[in-house]
Amino acid sequence: MPGRTRDGGIEPSSGGAKVMCHGAAMAVQVLDGVGGADLGAARMQMALSLGWHIVLACFGVGLPAITLIAEWRGHRGGDSHYRLLARRWAKAMGVLFAVGAVSGTILSFEMGLLWPGMMGVYGEVIGLPFALEGIAFFIEAIFVGIYLYAWDRLPPRAHLLAGVPIVLAGVASAFFVVSANAWMQRPTGFQVKDGRVVSVDPWAAMFNPATPPMTTHMILAAFMVTGFGVASVYAVAMLRGRRDRYHRLGLLLPLTVAAIITPVQIGVGDWAAHAVADQQPVKLAAMEGVFRTGRGVPLHLGGIAIGGEIRYALEIPYGLSLLAHWDPNAVIHGLEEVPPGDRPPVNVVHWAFQIMVACGFALLALAAWLAWEWRRRRDLPRSPWFLRGAAASGVAAVLALEAGWIVTEVGRQPWIVFRVLRTSQAVNPAPGLVYGFVLVTAVYLLLTVATVYVLRRLARDVPVPVAPQERDISGYKVV
Repeated sequence: MPGRTRDGGIEPSSGGAKVMCHGAAMAVQVLDGVGGADLGAARMQMALSLGWHIVLACFGVGLPAITLIAEWRGHRGGDSHYRLLARRWAKAMGVLFAVGAVSGTILSFEMGLLWPGMMGVYGEVIGLPFALEGIAFFIEAIFVGIYLYAWDRLPPRAHLLAGVPIVLAGVASAFFVVSANAWMQRPTGFQVKDGRVVSVDPWAAMFNPATPPMTTHMILAAFMVTGFGVASVYAVAMLRGRRDRYHRLGLLLPLTVAAIITPVQIGVGDWAAHAVADQQPVKLAAMEGVFRTGRGVPLHLGGIAIGGEIRYALEIPYGLSLLAHWDPNAVIHGLEEVPPGDRPPVNVVHWAFQIMVACGFALLALAAWLAWEWRRRRDLPRSPWFLRGAAASGVAAVLALEAGWIVTEVGRQPWIVFRVLRTSQAVNPAPGLVYGFVLVTAVYLLLTVATVYVLRRLARDVPVPVAPQERDISGYKVV
């Protein structure tokens, strides 16, 4: 059975990874710790790559589904506005898929080049989800090609069905990649004997205890980022006076999808927070700025960590104990239980968590506003402030996404594999990693400019028909 460690975490059972202190000692034998500029450059490069790619990955998961909904509605109701939306979103989907493939390839190389201390030792443990993600990616690429180039070559139903594997493969890819990251949070599926990794069980590693909440949270986040992101484009257009049916549907469809998912996501976020409280109490302490262990710990809203305590925060009595363990008198383990060198940077983690939660509840308020007005009048809210909120929702969703991953990754530090391998022991010891960071930054800057340029051309070069219902949508050139 799992045991409780000194910092309140759960020590994996012998059926998974028997993670003990000598796991870190084994890693030291494989690779000496590296510090200074090269470690910082490797961390910044990985943060840049992950932070950039994750937005593209979200659209790779959510945009195909929203596009299929639009196409289905267009065929079912004979509404050419929906069919035009589906065609234009499909073109954007193709562009984002291509750019995401480039950034994903960069990430796959970075895992081995920047962190050989982890991949060289534990690659056989977490190799399975990466292999399965590769299969899902190839399936997605095949059907993206079929879907994009078979609009007028397949019957409508066959073309619609050709998009289903894209959705399933995108969701599967997200699941496999996040399950590998979940293993880094809660390593299982191996044992350490005489300084060697033995008894490897890749399936146990992939389906570790952190996998269910993390994968669910990420997949729902992908649909939220896509829904709010697409809706924000049409909200801006409506603020500029384009109030025709095409733009109203372009706002309403993705916004409805995101609005339905938002309250579910907040519930899943609570589930994920409980998992963190049970499995990574040090991360929870950093998220809430808890330095001393105690019962009935309050919930901190805002505040700054100064001198071993949170100052200037609004405190909700017993709030953290209640939310983390459903008990207002539950014990919350503080950062004092681990050495200073094993603590994550509190202010970074705390404020990232605060931003994520604030954005999430702001999006929930927008979703509730839409639901209330739709229930009353079967129409969008008429206030221009609703359109302003919808226009800002795309940025808010991305901000919540990035903040959430900062909590996940920085909150685990200084461990790259939690309580098994330190980040400084996994980094490539070769000098000059800072030059790689500069190069990759330039590549992502170029990709950003090119992607924005192409998407803007797609949006501007195709005129919206004044009355598309007068002719079938196939009569319009969609590039």
